[in-house]
Amino acid sequence: MSRRLIFPLVLLGLAVGDRLPAQEALPEQGSEATSLAEAVANPIADLISLPLQLNNDLGYGEFDRSVNILNIQPVVPLAGGRIVTRTIFPIVWIPDFGAESGQFTSGLADIVATVFYVPESDGIMWGVGPVLEIPTGGDKRGSEKWSAGPSGVVLSQSGPWTIGALANNVWSFAGDDDAADVNRGLLQYFLTYQLGNGWYVNSAPIITVDWEAEDDKWKVPFGGGGGKVLMLGKLPTNVQAGAYWYAVKPDFGPDWQIRLQVQFLFPT
Repeated sequence: MSRRLIFPLVLLGLAVGDRLPAQEALPEQGSEATSLAEAVANPIADLISLPLQLNNDLGYGEFDRSVNILNIQPVVPLAGGRIVTRTIFPIVWIPDFGAESGQFTSGLADIVATVFYVPESDGIMWGVGPVLEIPTGGDKRGSEKWSAGPSGVVLSQSGPWTIGALANNVWSFAGDDDAADVNRGLLQYFLTYQLGNGWYVNSAPIITVDWEAEDDKWKVPFGGGGGKVLMLGKLPTNVQAGAYWYAVKPDFGPDWQIRLQVQFLFPT
């Protein structure tokens, strides 16, 4: 299953690369690519975008199975960039962990919607707002609970560097009475260094904690990757890849994560 998901994204990235401007492109084009690369490193930038992010978690169980999550996550700024909406529609493929092959379930998991208020700032940028988790995944792919909580992001962009962090926590407040309560946190720190002409290297691991679990509450990965902003015809597109190793994880949890992303940009 993972190959069927990863290969199309890799091929799309290669196809995009074939459409790059020739090496004799004007300097202004490289400057624009760098500016867009700086914008995509900022999760609350005033930039409409459509990321398609594939997370392939490897090494579950005795049969070394993998879980695939394709996050379709449109970002839409409103009110001149003072309001930024980020909605994640996760499509998951979960294998039968008790066998060497076979699938347990696939389809839409719980949708997560976040709205940030982003004030004007001259230096450190920040945003704060609510996050809502909608139980669209049912009993096999979700929590069966409506959950909500606060979310915040803070970052600094200086020279070629973008450094920041995003965090949230959700608590269940409605849903199936027989389903387990939700109290779950997320922290994603991110570092990006611009190499010029749209190229960059980055690290953006996602640390999660399940406060309801008695043991093995944390997943803590380390790693990084890189990417480039390039042109798909006349459409700016961000293509990136990365790998993360889980230094801390539950006994039944992934060893590695491979992350691939194609992000379509719609600058105004």
